[in-house]
Amino acid sequence: MIRTDGEAPEGAGEAPARRVPRPRADALRNRERLVTAAREMFVEFGCSVPYDEIARRAGVGNATLYRNFPERPELVHEVVLSILARLTGRAERAAAEEADTFAALSRFAHDAADERVGALCPMLDGTFDKDHPDLVVERERLEEAVEGLVRRAREAGRLRPDIGVGDLMVGVSQLTRPLPGTGCDDFAPFVHRHLQLFLDGLEAPARSVLPGAAVTLGALRRDA
Repeated sequence: MIRTDGEAPEGAGEAPARRVPRPRADALRNRERLVTAAREMFVEFGCSVPYDEIARRAGVGNATLYRNFPERPELVHEVVLSILARLTGRAERAAAEEADTFAALSRFAHDAADERVGALCPMLDGTFDKDHPDLVVERERLEEAVEGLVRRAREAGRLRPDIGVGDLMVGVSQLTRPLPGTGCDDFAPFVHRHLQLFLDGLEAPARSVLPGAAVTLGALRRDA
């Protein structure tokens, strides 16, 4: 519209909004390779593994690693997000693909063992921001998926009634944490064997009376 009062049209003189460039596909692939390599190496060697070794396993240069994750806490944060998302996907697939509710629960437990969640627990030390908004969202997605597995198995009479989601997650975490003095590779052959013994104890009917109450995820967070 033409203005005749000497005022500039609305919006005139304003700088056009800058377009934020989208990351290139190769840059996204490099970032994914870095997170994957870091997750594997944190399991094998701990979170203090040299950056150079992470970059070498990812097949990228050191500059690419530092450009994506200038500080180690940023990389640890991204690895934890990746693990949570992978576990959620595994829980959802188990629920969708297994007709037997206890089979779905067992499948998720073995899948979680393959992620070596226990070996990664040391990442969540006192300096790690467990309440970062991104992590809260991903954690809630995982908790909802696992709680669904447990609830459906209990309602179907396949899971003993005195078991909570926290009981399952404590068992998986403890059984996938290498014993002192052993590495993940040495410990790996025993994980699924011992995990199945644990799962057999969760199946209904119960063969014993458990001390205490079922462990909830809320209780685990309060004790952490």
